[in-house]
Amino acid sequence: MIQDKLYDVLVVGGGNAALCAAVTARERGASVILCEHAPRGLRGGNSRHTRNLRCAHDEPTDVLTESYGEDEYIKDLLRVTGGITNERLARMTIRESKFVTPWMYENGVRFQPSLGGTLSLSRTNAFFLGGGKALVNAYYARAEQLGVDIHYDTEVLSLDIQDGFFSGAEVDSRGFGARVRAKSLIVAAGGFQGNIEWLKEAWGPAAENFLIRGTPYNRGRMLRQLLDNGADPIGDPTQCHAVAIDARAPKFDGGIVTRLDCVPFSVVVNQACERFYDEGEDVWPKRYAIWGRLVAQQPGQIAYAIIDSKALDLFMPSVFPPVEAGTIEDLAGKLGLDAAKLRGTIDGFSGALRPGSFDSTKLDDCRTEGLDPPKTHWARAIDTPPFYAYPLRPGVTFTYLGVRVDEKARVQMGDGKPAANMLAAGEVMAGNILGKGYLAGTGMTIGTVFGRLAGEEAARYVNA
Repeated sequence: MIQDKLYDVLVVGGGNAALCAAVTARERGASVILCEHAPRGLRGGNSRHTRNLRCAHDEPTDVLTESYGEDEYIKDLLRVTGGITNERLARMTIRESKFVTPWMYENGVRFQPSLGGTLSLSRTNAFFLGGGKALVNAYYARAEQLGVDIHYDTEVLSLDIQDGFFSGAEVDSRGFGARVRAKSLIVAAGGFQGNIEWLKEAWGPAAENFLIRGTPYNRGRMLRQLLDNGADPIGDPTQCHAVAIDARAPKFDGGIVTRLDCVPFSVVVNQACERFYDEGEDVWPKRYAIWGRLVAQQPGQIAYAIIDSKALDLFMPSVFPPVEAGTIEDLAGKLGLDAAKLRGTIDGFSGALRPGSFDSTKLDDCRTEGLDPPKTHWARAIDTPPFYAYPLRPGVTFTYLGVRVDEKARVQMGDGKPAANMLAAGEVMAGNILGKGYLAGTGMTIGTVFGRLAGEEAARYVNA
C-alpha cells in the first residue's frame, strides 16, 4: 500500500537508470519512492537483459584491459551516430564513465572477464558477473537496505505538472488507484518500444513485424506525459537501438540470447535472395545495432544470414539452432527462397572474392571487388557443407525519441529553461547522445551516469 505522505523524490521506472537514481538520492538523505510497472519477477526493464557497460579508462583496471581514452571513445561514438549527438553531454558521460565501476562495486555489482565471440570487448566494456539480472538484483537489495520505498505492479498513469513544476502523480498499484505526492520527479521509465501502435506512427505497418527484445512494460506513457506538458523533445521517432535477432524469437522479452552475431561471417540476403548491405563493414560491436534497421527496410522485414561449416564456431550462437542443409538449393527450400536465385547470389559473391588472410578477431583483408554492395572484411566463399542459415527480424531494444536534458539531468522545457523539479535518466533521454546508431554498452553507461546525476540533483533540490 502506498503511504499518504510527501516524499522528497518519486522515481518512475525500475531498471538501471531508475535504481542508480533512487540509490544516489537516498544516499544523500532524500526520502524516495520508486514505482516499477512490472511485477517483482519481471522487474528491471531492459537492464535485466544486458551484459556490460562501456567505460573510459586511462590504464588497465581490475575489470578492463589496456586503456580506452576519452578521445577514442568519442571518436567511436561520433562514427556510429554520424555526428548526431550532443557532444558536450556525450563527453561529460564519457568522462564520468571512468568512475562508475567503483561506485557499482560499492553497491553490490560484481564483474567478470569479457566473453568471447564477436562481441569480445575486454578493453572497452566491463561485464557484469551474472549479467544484467544480477546487477538489477544487487541494486534492488541496496535500495531496500537504504530504505527506498519500492512498489511493483505500479503504473504511473499521469503526472501533475503546471508550468514545468511537478507536484504529484496518479498511479495504479496492483489494481488500486492512489496518488503519490513528491517534491521532485525522476523519470527513468524507458522508451516507447513496447507500444506497437506508437511504433507504427513512425514506421507504418512494417512495425507489426518488429520483435521487441526487452520488456513489454516500456510503452512510453511517461514520455508522452512529459512531451504533452511542454518538455522539449529530442530525437527521431524512427531511430532506435535495433539489432538483427532470430526471427523465431518471441514478440517480447526474448532478450540477448536471441541476438545473432553471425552477420560478419555470412552472406545476408532478403526474400528476393539479394544482398543489401556490406556484412563486413566494421568490427561487430560498432555495427551490430544497424542491422535491425537494415532488415526493417527489407520486404516483409525479414532476411537470412547464410554461412557454411567454416564459420559455425566463430560467433556466439542464437538460442535457436540454425537451419541446416547439405546444399545451397536444399537450404533455399527450407527457407522458402528461390533456389536458383540464392545459388546465383552465392556464386556471384564467390566470384568477386579477392585473396586475403582471414582473421576473425580484427579487420582483415578478405574482401570482394566489383560487387555492389561490397563485403570489405571477412569475405570468404560459402562452399563447405553443411550449409546453415539464420532467419533475421528487426529486434528493437529501445527508441531514441525522448526529452532534452542538461548536464544535471534536468528536463528542458520548450521555453529553453530547465524544469524546476523534473529530471530524466536512461532510455527516455538517451536520444540526447544517441541520435542514431549504437556503440555496444553505451546505453548502460548513459543510464548509470545520468541516473546518478538525476539522484544527486533531486537530493540537492529538496535539501536546498
